Amino acid sequence: MIQVLSVDDHELTRSGIRQVLGQEPDFAPIDDASDDPEALRKIEERAYDIVLLDVDMPGRSGLETLAEIRRRHPALPVLILSRYSEKQLAVRALRAGANGYLEKTASAGQLVRAIRQVAGGRRYIGPEIAEALAAAVSGRKPSVVPHDALSGRELEVMRWIATGKTVSQIAGELALSVKTISTYRARALEKMSMRSNAEFTSYAIRFGLVD
Repeated sequence: MIQVLSVDDHELTRSGIRQVLGQEPDFAPIDDASDDPEALRKIEERAYDIVLLDVDMPGRSGLETLAEIRRRHPALPVLILSRYSEKQLAVRALRAGANGYLEKTASAGQLVRAIRQVAGGRRYIGPEIAEALAAAVSGRKPSVVPHDALSGRELEVMRWIATGKTVSQIAGELALSVKTISTYRARALEKMSMRSNAEFTSYAIRFGLVD
């Protein structure tokens, strides 16, 4: 039986995953966690075959949680789930040690296939992501985009701003202080050589970083 830990701060998402996987005969009852500390605690307490990890998490980002999982449990398969289709984020996640990357818009069948594949010791990536990863690994210049310079949290804050969220709203969503979010925003603006939120929005739309 495949033992799965689903890590997502949205109960609706976790419930949907439990419902989908609960219909499969080779899956054990799904365990879940709503944040980074709970996920890491459960990973220490129980042996899982795979972790489904949301890239957008309150507190530490999904990529930061991935780094901690890799530090503590290098061989534990991790499948990143994301609402973003942007290929460079997938490349970043795979470089950070993820075993697969799947958009949340994927079908139930795709989710089940991806979990089985990653839990079985293989990677799961779509053809477009595979092409982007190959380009990144080979060092071809077309794979380099300005937001590659941003950290995972800086990129996340930029995305939130591009959707029209204020610094205070983002702080509430990510369970961080307004000062911390403002610092991420300032660093992102500096790295991107930008001056305003409007430039963030224009750039994010151009590169498909927001829906």
